[in-house]
Amino acid sequence: MNSPDLSRLTTIIREISDRELPPRFCCHSGSRKPDGSLVTEADVVMQDALAQALNAEWPEFDLLGEEMPEPEQQRALQHSDSGVWCIDPLDGTSNFSAGVPYYAVSVALIHNGRVEAGVVYDPSRKECFSAVRGEGAWMNDQRLKPQRLASPLSEGMALIDLKRLAPELASRLAASPPYKSQRSFGAVALDWCWLAAGRCHVYLHGQQKLWDYAAGLLILEEAGGSALTLEGEPVFSATLTPRSAAAALDPDIFRQWIEWLGVTSQRN
Repeated sequence: MNSPDLSRLTTIIREISDRELPPRFCCHSGSRKPDGSLVTEADVVMQDALAQALNAEWPEFDLLGEEMPEPEQQRALQHSDSGVWCIDPLDGTSNFSAGVPYYAVSVALIHNGRVEAGVVYDPSRKECFSAVRGEGAWMNDQRLKPQRLASPLSEGMALIDLKRLAPELASRLAASPPYKSQRSFGAVALDWCWLAAGRCHVYLHGQQKLWDYAAGLLILEEAGGSALTLEGEPVFSATLTPRSAAAALDPDIFRQWIEWLGVTSQRN
């Protein structure tokens, strides 16, 4: 399979996001899904617009969107051997609804059990993160390159979502963190990209869904970063089962991080 033209893909995502999201920003109306997460008009409008545009440009690929019913998502995954778009039409919906400018649109192309291309667009900052497997990662026109930091983990900044971690681990992190400071911004796809851009040093999340991490994980890996689940497995899995993730851009800090977490790689 040839990857889609990345320039065309980013243009589509930018144009739809810039058209549909600003007029709906800070709109407090919405409803709750069965899992308790918020869904707004912006989520639905964005997903419909992206689905229409992607299907018109690349009709050979199926589509899996966050706002689709789960049976439809499962059906789409069954066709991932021929290519399926995995879309989070609005990552960070709670931020978006409350007027917090930390949200993004995430689109990944899954083929034969792995992500081949990914785009995460931040409309607030006009920052478009993108990657194609084996070809590197970018933020707008800037190549994201591997980084080595002179300072140890103890001097680092962490992005941590405490509420989805096991209570024992969350308590351990709160009582005796191995890093210097901690943040939690509320948009998983964008968190991956900020890590890839070197804006933080380590990352931890207990339960990400496929559309949350698919594009961002590829961007981090193509920027030279590493990630494992808390069970020591590769983070990506072409399933709807939520995945944990521990990650870093710098390889030495990643080693220190997973050692502190007690993670042992299960990779062969």
